[in-house]
Amino acid sequence: MKDTSLFEQLLGLQAPWRVVSLSPDLDNKSINVCIEYPNGKKAPCPEAGCGKICSIYDHRPERAWRHLDTMQFKTLLSCEVPRVNCELHGVKSLQVPWADSQARNTAFFERFAIDVLRCASSQAKAAELLGLSWDEVHHMQERAVARGLARRELKDIKHIGIDEKSFLKGQSYGSVLYDLDEARVLEVVKDRTEEAAIALLSTIPEKIRENVKAVAVDMWEPFLTGIKTVLPDAAIVHDKYHIVSYLTKAVDQVRRLEHKALKADGFEDWLKGTRYTWLRNPENWTEKDEATFDQIQGKGLKVARGWAIKETFMDIWNYSYEACARTFFDRWYFWATHSRLKPIVKVAKTIKRHLDNILTYLKHRITNAVGEGFNSKIQAIKAAARGFRNFANYRIAILFHCGKLELYPHGSL
Repeated sequence: MKDTSLFEQLLGLQAPWRVVSLSPDLDNKSINVCIEYPNGKKAPCPEAGCGKICSIYDHRPERAWRHLDTMQFKTLLSCEVPRVNCELHGVKSLQVPWADSQARNTAFFERFAIDVLRCASSQAKAAELLGLSWDEVHHMQERAVARGLARRELKDIKHIGIDEKSFLKGQSYGSVLYDLDEARVLEVVKDRTEEAAIALLSTIPEKIRENVKAVAVDMWEPFLTGIKTVLPDAAIVHDKYHIVSYLTKAVDQVRRLEHKALKADGFEDWLKGTRYTWLRNPENWTEKDEATFDQIQGKGLKVARGWAIKETFMDIWNYSYEACARTFFDRWYFWATHSRLKPIVKVAKTIKRHLDNILTYLKHRITNAVGEGFNSKIQAIKAAARGFRNFANYRIAILFHCGKLELYPHGSL
């Protein structure tokens, strides 16, 4: 078997495409596979929906595509791509069977590169493994996301979530839209303003928006206004993880104030090293946490009272009927606001202002747990990139790793 025939079979080329020569470069450890479409053969017009058989008009200047390595040799496919002259669409270049249009890599190589990008710790590391520049790898990632978004079908989205994510130190934020049922990121936009929320939600096609039943979201007012503007019929469900976070922070504020007061009175050891005992879910307490709690419980400390108020509030999520939940809240609210713990009182009043949208959870039992689950992945993406100064790159990286998109190029090879 000739070497050219072997490569035709390895590449899966179909006549009249054929390999005409192989040019190994031993010094640079590379091999060039020259492919041609013979002059005398006709070809179908590549315009979508046409397919009219046309004569070859001419050939474009030679172009090369990076392919999977042959053993230890970097492999390039080169071809002078023919153009046909269609009566309806004029002169058009044929679509080569080994790569997407405009791509500089074969479909097989891009599939491999996408797998490397998914597994590598960073784009820089992926570029090193693939023997490419950072820009080349990034452009492949961009094309993969563009393909995935073009192919994605948003048929029946019922429950979505909105959350914010920082992408630079300081006050630089992005807003992330989640499909809670499919556990995927739908879109990311810059900022966390009302305009950003409207832009984010407007990426959902109008015909799909009427299917959205509920939105899990923080109590951030610009997000709420954006939801009411774009999805006026959707229920707003204040995410319980954010509510718990506010209460937990309030307990920690109580602890810090009390620790300062105890230290001034000579009791600095009582709350020293107890911070995470109050922050952790009791179900995740270590033996040390339990011992610390047992030791402090009988001392009548404010932080223990604040913690009890916080933990008691958790029962509201277990109710099935709104009327019962409201009765429970009224009792809890009286206790919290008469606790004389200012951080707890402040959060309790905030919760009361948003109670209607908190209790919608009893009907639409959704949370932004999907977003919380992606937090570690997004943080890892940021850490690997050492921060994103370009928001567009941040968005591409999140959609690449968290969008559940069909990223691979289509190709006959």
